[in-house]
Amino acid sequence: MGLALGGAMLLLAQEWQTVANLAGVDFSGLTPARKALALRALRTQDCSCGCGMKVAECRVKDPNCSFSRGLALVTVGAIKAGKTEIAASEESKASKFGSRPAPKLLDAPVPIPTLGSPVMGPANARVTLVEFSDFQCPYCSKAVAQINATLNAYPNDVRLIFKQYPLESHPAAAISAAASLAAHRQGKFWPMHNVMFANRPKLSRQSILAWAKEIGLDMKRFAADLDSEAIHKDVLRDQADGDKAGVEGTPTLFLNGQKYNGDLAPDAIKPVIDGELTRLSAAKKQ
Repeated sequence: MGLALGGAMLLLAQEWQTVANLAGVDFSGLTPARKALALRALRTQDCSCGCGMKVAECRVKDPNCSFSRGLALVTVGAIKAGKTEIAASEESKASKFGSRPAPKLLDAPVPIPTLGSPVMGPANARVTLVEFSDFQCPYCSKAVAQINATLNAYPNDVRLIFKQYPLESHPAAAISAAASLAAHRQGKFWPMHNVMFANRPKLSRQSILAWAKEIGLDMKRFAADLDSEAIHKDVLRDQADGDKAGVEGTPTLFLNGQKYNGDLAPDAIKPVIDGELTRLSAAKKQ
């Protein structure tokens, strides 16, 4: 089975270099020679979506990508109009699909309910970070140290509110989310948060119960809360809040309600926080 799966993945990896048709691309009206020219152009042109793949490769591996589809349509259209391979590629690069506009670091603010959610930092902090996270997500695990460093850099001005956003692709994410909220009911969300992220590859019901005991939880109460309908509804509520706010993956961070689209490294987010603090100070003086 392993060999068969490996062979299938290898075939998929190579297919874009030989496939004669691409998803969402209309080659009709081209002679065989002109179609071969168009395919060669699509196999050598970089996709502009940031995936690091060629246009043809992106069409095979990510058929939902609007950039590779747009680039392919422009390129094929230019080939149909009689242009050379180089001219067709240049035309597609110059089109609206040729570059991906850099996202704003901060989106417009949106309301995010946080009443009752776990909080770290001073209640009167001028900047509130709301993180939607998944305990089985490797990127969320990496974000823990980054966000903690930011909180340490702004002990009086920044606080963190944690919201659950377990992904269906992570089988242990849902029970981990429930476990953290069950621990939260006993005032120990952050110890459970820390131990689960520190042991992310080992997440399971058995491990979670062992960690709950280690951090001193009332185990009878914890076990009851872990599988309770109330906790389940709390997790679903957080997920719904994330969906309404525009969360598409984890971790997603909001800064005073504004979705942050940059790197979570402390030196990357620092200018954004400083800018927000400056804005708040100026607004207060008015």
